[in-house]
Amino acid sequence: MRIAVVGAGGTGGNFGGLLARAGQDVTFIACGAHLEALRTRGLTLESTLAGTFTLPVKATDKPGEVGPVDLVLFCVKTYDVDAAAESIRPLIHPYTMLISLQNGIGNEERIAQASGHDSGIGAVAYVVSAIKAPGIVAQTAGPGKIVFGELGGGTSPRTERLHEVLQRAGIVAELHPNVQGAIWQKFLFICAFSGVTAVTRLPIGTILADPVTRALFQGTSEEVEAVARACGIDLPADCVGQALATAAAAEPRASSSLYRDLAGGRRLELESLNGEVVRRGREHDVSTPLNFAIYAALRPYVDGAPALP
Repeated sequence: MRIAVVGAGGTGGNFGGLLARAGQDVTFIACGAHLEALRTRGLTLESTLAGTFTLPVKATDKPGEVGPVDLVLFCVKTYDVDAAAESIRPLIHPYTMLISLQNGIGNEERIAQASGHDSGIGAVAYVVSAIKAPGIVAQTAGPGKIVFGELGGGTSPRTERLHEVLQRAGIVAELHPNVQGAIWQKFLFICAFSGVTAVTRLPIGTILADPVTRALFQGTSEEVEAVARACGIDLPADCVGQALATAAAAEPRASSSLYRDLAGGRRLELESLNGEVVRRGREHDVSTPLNFAIYAALRPYVDGAPALP
């Protein structure tokens, strides 16, 4: 399978590296020092699940050099969706499968509008990984799992083929009959996990150990559930309990990429997380005061550390 990984950071580097090691024809779309390292030294993946390995890879910053592929793994930060999606038009043919492994909801629609291609597949990734240094990606936690399926529901020959390809690469893959529900379940969790770790500047273990910050985590999740149901999304009855259980099972010192970006003075994916909850809540007349408070507290940092007066 010819595969292009758009955004060769933590998520793209992890899954793309595993697919390349399994013999798939993978090209990474990257930039800057990371691109140069991939070209000259290859990709090193340090994984708690797959071990550590280095392999030569194909990498470029020009999708036109790659041409049409069978699968696009779209892994850029959500604030870069529109520009990145427009740039991938040379990778697309009518039957290209394009899946977003990003945080947030509605990415598939944004990518389709900018790229001119709607493949009709949705997905979520469960992995904690990041660029450790140019050319080196470290996967440190999470099951390394991809849940995906037809956005219209059910399965198909193409998703079954993709399921087989992912499994052969050692990737835990689940072909889900209600992938929209799976996307919103992760969204519910990540809005609470990311938002609360970032706004408190604390790891998840400390948050859950204190009844007040635990209530903030739970309440933030409950607001997302209310918005999801107002949007017609079929979530499990215990979706908030599942989010709490996932958080409790995490390494107590774990924090979110939103928190790490905040601490590093980098841009934040805030608008596509708690900001999106607030906007959709307003559209459907659902009150979201906790998500609004998180959004308001972090909004000055959305473009990086603000300049002080």
